[in-house]
Amino acid sequence: MDHATIKNDYFWMAQAIQLAKKGRFTTSPNPRVGCVIVDENNKLIGQGYHVQAGTPHAEVHALNQANTRSVQGAKGATAYVTLEPCSHFGRTPPCAKALIDAQVARVVLAMTDPNSNVCGNGIRMLQEAGIDVVSDIMAAEAAALNPGFIKRMLTGRPYVRVKLGISLDGKIALQNGQSQWITGSDARRDVQRYRAQSCVVLTGSGTVNADDPSLLVRDSEAQLNDYPLPHLRQPVRVVVDSSHTIGHDCQLLSDGHLTLIATTAPQPDTASRHYLQVADKGGKVDLADLLRALGDKQYNEVWVEAGPGLAGALLNEGLVDELICYQAPKLLGNTGKSMVELPVFTSLDQSISLSLIENRQIGNDIKLIFRPDASN
Repeated sequence: MDHATIKNDYFWMAQAIQLAKKGRFTTSPNPRVGCVIVDENNKLIGQGYHVQAGTPHAEVHALNQANTRSVQGAKGATAYVTLEPCSHFGRTPPCAKALIDAQVARVVLAMTDPNSNVCGNGIRMLQEAGIDVVSDIMAAEAAALNPGFIKRMLTGRPYVRVKLGISLDGKIALQNGQSQWITGSDARRDVQRYRAQSCVVLTGSGTVNADDPSLLVRDSEAQLNDYPLPHLRQPVRVVVDSSHTIGHDCQLLSDGHLTLIATTAPQPDTASRHYLQVADKGGKVDLADLLRALGDKQYNEVWVEAGPGLAGALLNEGLVDELICYQAPKLLGNTGKSMVELPVFTSLDQSISLSLIENRQIGNDIKLIFRPDASN
C-alpha cells in the first residue's frame, strides 16, 4: 500500500473507533463496534455504530446511510470496521454478507473477532467474494473498546474492575464506619459512568447491611450526554452472601431492578430474591466460580464496589483486571479502615505487585488505575 492509502486507513479507522465509543453504555452483551464507509474518492458516504443487542450492527447502519447518500450505494467503496464483521446468523443476519451484497471493494478491520463463531470466518467470507481485506489497523485501540467482551470470549469470565475511594493514607472510612464522602463530586461522577458501562455491580453482604446502597446509576450525577436509548440501562447487582445475612428491606431487593444473591446452597427464587448458586470454597462463595457463572450469563464487565474483605479476596485470588483508586487529599489516621484485607505476608515477594497504567487528576482527587502483575 502507498503512503496515502495507509494514512487514509488510519484516519478513517480513528473515526470508526470514535463512533464505537457511542455504544459504550448500551451494547452489552455485544461488543462496541463502529463502521465508516468511504467512496472511491475518499469521501464519507456512510457511518454507524452498534447501539443495542438485537438491533442492526454498525455495518448495517453505515450501509443504509450510504444507500441514501450515494446513487450507487456502497458499490466500490471501502468499509472501515473496528471488529471483524460477523459471519453467522444470530439475532441479526451476518454483516459480512451485507457488505458482500453491497458490493464494497475493500474492507479494513481493526481486529479479528475473538468469538469462536466468527474468528477468521468473516474475513474468509469477504475474501472468497473477491473483496480486498486489510486487518490490524489500530488493533490496540479497538481492543481497548471491548476488554470485557474479549476476555469473556477467550476465558469465559468477565473483565473485573475493583473501585476504591481512599484517603491519602490508604483508608476507606473512619473507625466508626463513616465514609461519605471521602472523594469529591467529580470522582463520584466518574464512578457513575463506570457503573453505567458495566453489566454487573458486585458487592458483599457486609456493605449492603452497613450502608444499604442502591448501586444503580444516578442519571443526574452521571450526566451521560447523547445517551442512545430512551431509558437508562441499569447494571445487574450481585451480592456475595455466603452466610445469608441480607436484610429483607434493603434497597437492592425493593427497588424493582434485578439483584442476584450469590450463595453456595440451592435457594428457591421469590418475588424479591433471585439466587445464583456457585461452588463452595472453605465455607464461602467460590469467587472464581462466581465469575465463571457471570460469564455464562454473558456479562462482559464487572464493577466491584465492596468492603475491604471482598476487594482483598478478589485481589489475593488473582481475579482482578484493574484496581481503580480515587485518592482524596485527606488523612483519616491510623485507626481508619484499611482499603483491603489481605493475608499476613511474611516476605515482600508474597505481596501483590501492581503496575500503574493511568494517573490523572479528577477535581481535587487523583484517579489511579493499576493492573495486577501477571507474576502474582
